[in-house]
Amino acid sequence: MYSKILVPLDGSERAEAILPCVRELAGRLSAELVLVRVIEPQPHITAPGEPVPYAPVADINELTVAAEAYLAGLKDQLGQQGLRVRVLVPYGPVVDEIIAAADQEEADLIAIASHGRGGLARLFYGSVASALLQRVSQPLLLVRSRD
Repeated sequence: MYSKILVPLDGSERAEAILPCVRELAGRLSAELVLVRVIEPQPHITAPGEPVPYAPVADINELTVAAEAYLAGLKDQLGQQGLRVRVLVPYGPVVDEIIAAADQEEADLIAIASHGRGGLARLFYGSVASALLQRVSQPLLLVRSRD
């Protein structure tokens, strides 16, 4: 049924609420897990006429190393439970990079925890889960995380 499950994470406990579900599912199906943590370009505000700043390579590298360390810890935990796990740390807009990773990895399922924002909070902050629901061709397992 599902042989490869893509699991986007943002480093928060709320995002990790999906892990018990995918641990169980991957174990039952002998599926491989692909953990993804996207390094998102940070917006910068400039005065009119100033060149648009860019994120220094050192900052991107630092964020990438931290993301890789975070995912490596989860990979070790899940691996000790007999699961096959790989990690990816792409750089770019979150939703676009999750979709690209799912396509590149030929994921059969994307599993993500929703932060459960509604109303104005969802409108203001946006919703990765909502955007994925509208744009992906793969099945999406969505679990609402709670405080």
